[in-house]
Amino acid sequence: MKPLFFFLFSAFLGALPAAAQDWPKAKPLHIVVGFGPGATTDLVARLVQPKLQEALGQSVVVENKPGAGGNVATQHVKRAAPDGYTLLVTSVAYAVNPTLYPSAGYDPFTDFVPVILGPSTPNIITVNPAVPAKNLQELLELARKEKLSYASSGIGTTTHLSMERIKMAAKVDITHVPYQPAQAVGAAVAGHTQISSTSMPPAVPHVKSGRVRAIAVTSAQRSPALPEVPTVNELGFSGFDDLTWTAFFVPAGTPADLVNHINSEVTRALSAPDVRERLQQLGLEWHSNTSGEFAAFLRTEVQKWAKAVKDSGAKAD
Repeated sequence: MKPLFFFLFSAFLGALPAAAQDWPKAKPLHIVVGFGPGATTDLVARLVQPKLQEALGQSVVVENKPGAGGNVATQHVKRAAPDGYTLLVTSVAYAVNPTLYPSAGYDPFTDFVPVILGPSTPNIITVNPAVPAKNLQELLELARKEKLSYASSGIGTTTHLSMERIKMAAKVDITHVPYQPAQAVGAAVAGHTQISSTSMPPAVPHVKSGRVRAIAVTSAQRSPALPEVPTVNELGFSGFDDLTWTAFFVPAGTPADLVNHINSEVTRALSAPDVRERLQQLGLEWHSNTSGEFAAFLRTEVQKWAKAVKDSGAKAD
């Protein structure tokens, strides 16, 4: 009986996924980013990548797979083996797209395991310096008199939905012009649109250099990166706490102990002093969290943005 037992036990071990046996030594890790270079998700992935590579002693490759508001990358990772070697880094679009698209190609609750909530940023409204408005109320008054347009980071992004919420509350019409995330603030810099609504990392350098003027942030509190910029709530509105967040996911079926291991390694990377300093410079904030805490947060976010999409009438092209 003993030889048979050991044979069956060995066969069982051989049938275990690589994740349970030798992660992360078997092969390089791939971090698949849902947006192009320069987007907030890309910046976060590339801050984490060298730290993971150093800690794990394994190559870590960042791959950008932009398209369909992050859906291309999400669907790609959904089909990957649940062995811990393919991670998805995406944005709050993950919570928005199931309502925004007729078929996003994934279920946010059953097709993935939430690993960790990464850094988040308020959205920020900026204007070209030639625009005479110095605050949000003046900008809305100007919009009632002149035809204005705003650039966002794409249809259905929180940068788009936040501005639509402001428009609905103020009863003004400002034309929306969607851009790729990294290019949206450049539209206001160049004067192609008078206004931009973006996450903070692409905008902060332009604000500090004077190429755009910051009007308001959409978070409940002011951002430490630009503490002089008021919140939308301070300027006559209420109920705004709209963030663009980044997050790490793995395919459904990934073992729980491996999920926790990846969570610990990403936590270690994001906690590094040089990474924290860089996040602060970019206007990104991060607090450690568990997979379970992130899962609970995700459920509220999916509900919140589903309502925002329906109220605004936003639809993906």
